[in-house]
This record gives sequence, structure tokens and C-alpha cells, in this order.
Amino acid sequence: MSGEVKKGDSEALVRRIAAIADAKAATEIVALDMRALVAYTDFLVVCTARNERQARAIADEVKLKLKQDDGLLPGGSEAAEAAGWTVLDYLDCVLHVFTAEARERYQLEELWREAPRLELGASGDGVRGHLYGAAHG
Repeated sequence: MSGEVKKGDSEALVRRIAAIADAKAATEIVALDMRALVAYTDFLVVCTARNERQARAIADEVKLKLKQDDGLLPGGSEAAEAAGWTVLDYLDCVLHVFTAEARERYQLEELWREAPRLELGASGDGVRGHLYGAAHG
């Protein structure tokens, strides 16, 4: 899987992050196209974890896979586990992993409701989440 994401290909990065999160059983995965709205990132990926432990596992897996397979490290990360919110900032793409309660509280999609949603597609393999095949070939 080495080199799947080429430097500067933010759409490939957002799809890869979403697929990895999906493979770790994240739910309600949404990719917001921020390119016309802000200068600090191209995409936001928002997903839900069952609890803080799963949120940590999703974030850890994204960091591990992108480092191992693509040589990418986040520019920053923040885990406010008590708040139910974990953030990984890959500059062109920012991942937000929420617990269900935190996602409802912060309503990031509502805040950025004018942002177009990127269609992530489905692998159709039915193994885990619908993006599992994209993360695991």
C-alpha cells in the first residue's frame, strides 16, 4: 500500500483517512469540501466512535497507516477524551473523531453546512464498514 497518497493530493488523502476510519468501525463518516470556504485546509472528515476508547483506536490507526504506508505524519493532534473529541491535522485534511454525544453537542456539520460533501463511495465487500476495501486493497 506504500505511496497511495501522493503529496498535494488532498482528495486522495481524505478518501484514505475515511477508509481507515471506516475499517476501525467509525460510523457516520462525512467528508466536507472546505476548499472554497477556508484557507487552512481542503477537507474535514467527521466521524463517530462508540466511546472514547474507540475514538483513540480510530485516531491511532489513521496515524499508523498513514505513517507506515504513505510516510505522512499529522501536523498536529489533540485528544480531548473527556470532551469526546479527537483531532488529527494533516494540513490538507483534518480528521475529527467524536463520540455520539460530542458530535451532537458540537454540530460541526451544521457549522459548515454550506460546505459540499464529498461522495466517499462504497466498496460493496460487506466485510466491515462500506469503505473497508478502499483501506485494505
